[in-house]
Amino acid sequence: MTAPETERPPHDLRFYLVCVGIGLLAGLLSGLFGVGGGTVIVPFLVLLLRFDQRLAAGTSLAAIVPTAAVGVISYAVHGSVAWIPALLLAAGAVFGAQIGTWLLPRLSLTVLRWAFVGFLVAVIVSLFVVIPSRDAELTLTVLSGAALVALGVVTGILSGLIGVGGGIIVVPALMVLFGTSDLVAKGTSLLMMIPTAVSGTVGNMRRRNVDLVAAAIVGVAACTTTALGAWAAVLLDPFVANALFAVYLVVIAVQMALRAWRGRPRRA
Repeated sequence: MTAPETERPPHDLRFYLVCVGIGLLAGLLSGLFGVGGGTVIVPFLVLLLRFDQRLAAGTSLAAIVPTAAVGVISYAVHGSVAWIPALLLAAGAVFGAQIGTWLLPRLSLTVLRWAFVGFLVAVIVSLFVVIPSRDAELTLTVLSGAALVALGVVTGILSGLIGVGGGIIVVPALMVLFGTSDLVAKGTSLLMMIPTAVSGTVGNMRRRNVDLVAAAIVGVAACTTTALGAWAAVLLDPFVANALFAVYLVVIAVQMALRAWRGRPRRA
């Protein structure tokens, strides 16, 4: 028995214009910070086009595929993509996402969100303490390879549990824990997202949780600004880039805290 199809908003002129606007902003942030852009796409689809949360999440994941691909190319031009580490991260993330979806009904979502807010606060502080050199590379050894897979698993679990994208976890982790330059961290993060997003999109399409028209418009529009964001990231001083990324994480932390507050148990 197939799942009932989620109600779609009408595909009128406003729908197309909003999708283009969302894509332009998501692409810019994706290229600048090495994130998928889902933290922009999902809430805007819900607020502006009244998408169901599941439909918005599925559409966002599909739109991330071409956006991340353009971002990878933009960073690869500057030699800022660690190819094998990205695949190790992706392998762990795909596996971890399955664990996350299994744990989802067994854990308190409110507690998880507050824990993630605490994690983001620690990351934000660390971004002002650890400023990796632009010349720093991601050295691959047996130990670091195993650590990358473990990081991917953790990223996938959190993605499955609370729907966060991999970039806001992987980028700071690669900089702080692995000493990688911010550019390599962002390029590697974007590459990691592609197989993960493709895998998730296939599952979402089977459940009819993707608006393919919206995903195509958002994805194509995002592709036009992703390279611009990546170009800006190269020009920015590493400290300034970290400060801007910290501001972005503050916005995410506030959103997550508001969801946790609204989902807290009510007293009788």
